[in-house]
Amino acid sequence: MKAFIGLGNTGPVYADTKHNAGFWVVDELARRWSIQFQPGKGSFVYAESSEKDSLLVKPTTGMNASGIAVKTVMRDWNIELADLNIVIDDVDLPLGSMRLRSKGGDGCHRGMESVIYHLGHTGFPRVRFGVAAADHKRPAEKYVLKPFKKNDQPEADDMVQTVADAVESILKRGLQKTMNDFN
Repeated sequence: MKAFIGLGNTGPVYADTKHNAGFWVVDELARRWSIQFQPGKGSFVYAESSEKDSLLVKPTTGMNASGIAVKTVMRDWNIELADLNIVIDDVDLPLGSMRLRSKGGDGCHRGMESVIYHLGHTGFPRVRFGVAAADHKRPAEKYVLKPFKKNDQPEADDMVQTVADAVESILKRGLQKTMNDFN
């Protein structure tokens, strides 16, 4: 089973902020696959697709403590590191781009930092969703906690679809081929 864990912050105040790009992608996948999120036995909600042999997860810990939920999910579903895919926003990538990697560091992303800390490992795939629009991007902690400007929202909506397409490609064709096509 492959797990796709979208990172974000829960609650209506954060729902439309750039930092929730990971949530947007797993929400889109759940919509496409006609599956519903339900409470997990921990600080997360999940939706499971037996047809896709996949698990979609949204931690409810808040972005900076995401690793707690990720570790619980890996243990409870016996997910291997190579089958753990973290979907996150990236303020250092331009809006309209994405980056897939099989492993790597935290990229100064507090959610990814938490995942690495709690797992004690960096060897898991990640899908980074570029959120850097033309407006002022620093300080990053404030930028990602705001919604996109009205004229950037259509491109962000398109990217949700593209990143969800990449996730589906990972399932059908594998990570390496998907990286070759989408990076």
